Amino acid sequence: MKLICTQENLRKAIAAAERAVGRQSTLPILGNFLLETENGRLKLSATNLEIGVIARVGAKIESDGRITIPAKLMSNFISNLPSGDTIVLESEGQSLKISSGGYQVKIKGLDAQEFPLIPQHHGTQFLNIPAQPLRATLAKLLPCVALNEARLELTGVNIIFSDNSMCLAATDSFRLAEETIALDSANVASVASSFPQGSCIIPAATFSEVSRVISPESKEVKLAFEDNQIFFEVDGVQILSRLVSGKFPDYKQIIPEQFALQATVSKEDLLRAVKIATVFTSQTSQEVVFRIDPEESHIVIESRSQEMGENQTILQADILSDIPLEMVFNPKYILDGINTIATSRIAILANESTAPAALKAVDEETGAHAGEYIYIIMPIRN
Repeated sequence: MKLICTQENLRKAIAAAERAVGRQSTLPILGNFLLETENGRLKLSATNLEIGVIARVGAKIESDGRITIPAKLMSNFISNLPSGDTIVLESEGQSLKISSGGYQVKIKGLDAQEFPLIPQHHGTQFLNIPAQPLRATLAKLLPCVALNEARLELTGVNIIFSDNSMCLAATDSFRLAEETIALDSANVASVASSFPQGSCIIPAATFSEVSRVISPESKEVKLAFEDNQIFFEVDGVQILSRLVSGKFPDYKQIIPEQFALQATVSKEDLLRAVKIATVFTSQTSQEVVFRIDPEESHIVIESRSQEMGENQTILQADILSDIPLEMVFNPKYILDGINTIATSRIAILANESTAPAALKAVDEETGAHAGEYIYIIMPIRN
């Protein structure tokens, strides 16, 4: 194999694939990139057996071939080369010689035949998802995914398809985030029909890689499903993995159809108040109290601990309700929810002290709820 490409293009391909490189010491081949020529381009692949990433680089191919070399060594060398330089890759037996200007290395590799087969999507039908809305949605949902694998179905993001939209949701059983993305694609129904029951659970790690590959210039993300594998393509980079097995909870019944109380406050003030309250929470209970007082048009946020002392903050709020309400929350979950809201004002929605509460973005001009995103949080029952 011998080819010529630019440092910039090769560096981008490496950046897209290197996080999928395996770390298992028992399978050294997973710590390698597979480099091979294909249809006049360089194809660079990486996998950890859970996720596979394939990136292609425009190149001048002088001779075909394939080889695997340690991903970390290649990444470190290529990233330190001057940008804009031309790179020559040439295999010599089980080694790869990389040269650029006055820089040259020879890296020992492993037989390409040992590299695991990464499945390919053989169909022609993809669902087109707008890239920037998907990236923004994932930033809100991924923090809510469960880290504990005791319930595998909670370690991914659930997607439910409809005729012209896809509804994404994530939960760790303490909080839930949901948002709907509108789709302008003629084949939504046909692609969605390939999923069991029109929905699926995509691993959080897979969506993290998809989000990372989406650049500010990306226009769309292609999605397809085949043989229990989910396939994504973003700007020529392919990412694939298996779906999470199991059934996602019927979370729709958790989201109240309406709320008896709405308190609208400044996002900045609420964020500051909860951060201060967090300092004074007990190390064991981690509780922050919200007292919503419609008569005084304010919210009292307080916390106390025997070790640190106590704290109280009073925030002015626009409250739609006649009944005062007290709720207790874990401050981490409240902070996570506040940080997912992009507008300067936030609506706190609630019914009872022990029932699910919600955070919604508020349009600064109209005062109405903005967008489809909702963040549900369960109060702590004392």
